[in-house]
Amino acid sequence: MDWSKLPDLGAVALLTCAFASVAHRGRSTVSGLWLTGWLLIDLHFAAFLFQPKNAILANLLQLVGYGSLVWAGLIFMWACVPYREKLSSRVMLFILVGANTLYMAVLVAAPAKSWMFVPAAALLGAGPLALALVTSRGFTHRLRWALVSTYCGLSVFLLVFQYRPNGTDLALNAVLFTVYLGACIHFWATYKRTTTGTLITIAGFFAWASVFVVAPVLEYFYPNAHIESEVWNLPKYVVAVGMILLQLEDQIEHNKHLALHDELTGLPNRRLFEDRLIGALERARRSGTQTALLLVDLDHFKQVNDTVGHHIGDMLLKRVGQIFNSRVRRSDTVARTGGDEFSIILESPTSREIAGLVGNSLMQLLEDPFEFEGHSVRIGGSVGIAIFPEDAGDAPALRIAADLRMYGDKNAGRTAEPDVPGPSIDRRSFSAADRERNAATQ
Repeated sequence: MDWSKLPDLGAVALLTCAFASVAHRGRSTVSGLWLTGWLLIDLHFAAFLFQPKNAILANLLQLVGYGSLVWAGLIFMWACVPYREKLSSRVMLFILVGANTLYMAVLVAAPAKSWMFVPAAALLGAGPLALALVTSRGFTHRLRWALVSTYCGLSVFLLVFQYRPNGTDLALNAVLFTVYLGACIHFWATYKRTTTGTLITIAGFFAWASVFVVAPVLEYFYPNAHIESEVWNLPKYVVAVGMILLQLEDQIEHNKHLALHDELTGLPNRRLFEDRLIGALERARRSGTQTALLLVDLDHFKQVNDTVGHHIGDMLLKRVGQIFNSRVRRSDTVARTGGDEFSIILESPTSREIAGLVGNSLMQLLEDPFEFEGHSVRIGGSVGIAIFPEDAGDAPALRIAADLRMYGDKNAGRTAEPDVPGPSIDRRSFSAADRERNAATQ
């Protein structure tokens, strides 16, 4: 047993447990991949605890130790790939894991200057390059070509230096340097935010990769210099802390999002809607323009829940939210402000006529049947429209005016309530409404 590895194993194991605890509160595919990578780092340290006298067992443990370190780096790298769900990305991971594992096996088990080093080194560059070229017509991405370039460079380096004195040590460090430099590049390209967690993680990966260059250089030029092995493991701890911070930052952002958005539809909730309405009215007041508020209430929604279940009702609300959100401009706001109530802010340029056309088009969309899991659901809707500053001079009064007209529409079959001044909704087609509104916004 090499007891000097035990403190490192214990430290990484504790960091892995801390990471698992944080990741458990905000589970995602990325956090699961990161946790897998840290479990492999634990396996890396555990494999080097043992020093058996049996040569075959010693070689096997050495392969597990170095292989798990390489696999962890590849998983960290793949977790940052934005296109990892693509089949070609999964195949690329399979090729990299296979090629790196094969080369590690040759390093550990093959005799020095064996012919097996050449095909194993060539495969490290040829495999990723062949896949990138085959799939280049259907898909291409700068990260993929960066990965292919680094592995082609690694392959050339190995073919040139692996047969030289201390060539196996150079080859091992070159492979590990390429893997963790690739992880650094992928993190830097994917996490473009300037947060503490991001900066620490990227710096940690860069330092981790640099270890495999600095350590052999110091050993060659300063053979008498003594540096404790724990120093070379510090970048691992830095990366672990950075990833924990990233998880906490993501959870904080997620909690902020939930505080201002409806959990079911993802639309702004009443709190965010109120803030945006006040802001829209202030902008309209300064520029002397109009802002329209539309309140939409779904008809017969309770009957949907009672007859086909709340699950279908939830799916219906999601679909309605998606439809409404796709029918307005990015500058406008669609919010879910009640159980079956949606509120829409139409910012300048807008007018009473345009708001009426938009409201009419949304009502026509609600009249079409919705299909969910074999159920055909028919609902309708009622809309109330109020215009700032003609109908009201502030946000509360504007909401009251729109609410009164919405209930008037509901009670009178979508006809404006007589004692509440406002437009009756023109029943032109949705395409005509779109054309007029698009013309107004150009």
